Amino acid sequence: MDRLMAMNTFIRVIETGSFSAAARHLRVGQPAVSKAIAQLEERLGVRLLSRTTRGLSPTDAGVSFYEGAKRAVDEADEAENTARGTAAALTGLLRIGTSVTFGRLHVVPRLKAFLDAHPRLDVEVAMDDRNVDLVEEGVDVMLRLGESFAPAHIGRKIATCRRLVVAAPSYLAREGEPIAPDELSRHEAILFVRAGTSNRWTFRRGAEEVSLAGQGRLRVTSAEGIREAVLAGIGFTVGSEWMFDAELRSGAVRPILVDWALPPVELWALFPAGRKASVRARTFVEFLASSL
Repeated sequence: MDRLMAMNTFIRVIETGSFSAAARHLRVGQPAVSKAIAQLEERLGVRLLSRTTRGLSPTDAGVSFYEGAKRAVDEADEAENTARGTAAALTGLLRIGTSVTFGRLHVVPRLKAFLDAHPRLDVEVAMDDRNVDLVEEGVDVMLRLGESFAPAHIGRKIATCRRLVVAAPSYLAREGEPIAPDELSRHEAILFVRAGTSNRWTFRRGAEEVSLAGQGRLRVTSAEGIREAVLAGIGFTVGSEWMFDAELRSGAVRPILVDWALPPVELWALFPAGRKASVRARTFVEFLASSL
């Protein structure tokens, strides 16, 4: 038990970046955290942390130990929860990664119900549009929309939604509404720019297929910026129904070319490869899948 507690302390130091933040997470004093790390390094005979004026960072040995300790603590937590025989007894910290827009619109608003169902569980949501290393960032489950993922991850598809062409009523009133995909070339596309993202779209209607590249003067590197540009009436965009769910229902944006279909958007839950997904992560994914 002492070894697991020491591992858990080290994990919290790595994931929070400091002794003081780890102490707050663990609800102990900072001296207790410092002592636990010193004793752990003494027992292992290696330095696990490099201490500089800019903060703490793991040594090579520390990175290796973190990965093994994370697996051990997750497996111990899972064994306890299995023995209790109820998911309501989930404990510890669940770290969820998600893009900023999807997290703001569809993850955070659902968290109250999840937290109420698991009162002994802490949740941390890392909202970032970058493709991050799950192990390096200490993320238990990463939510990603319609993207390929590296072999360092294992994944499960959670849900699927439509991809739509959308624009604000003010833009359509000013520029007119296209009635065929090839007419989009005469309109202002708001383009999402990021490595691995294509702005080439393939429309299908029955046996017909039209493929074209988006053209526009405005390129944006975040979905939040895309949303604001569309709502401001700058142009149209192609995005998931999830991205404009509330605005589609309120009429703040309108779908166009609705008789043409685009490839759907898939929501994936990604887990670090090399270890079994924790019961906390699996429980959250099941919750999200049912609520979506």
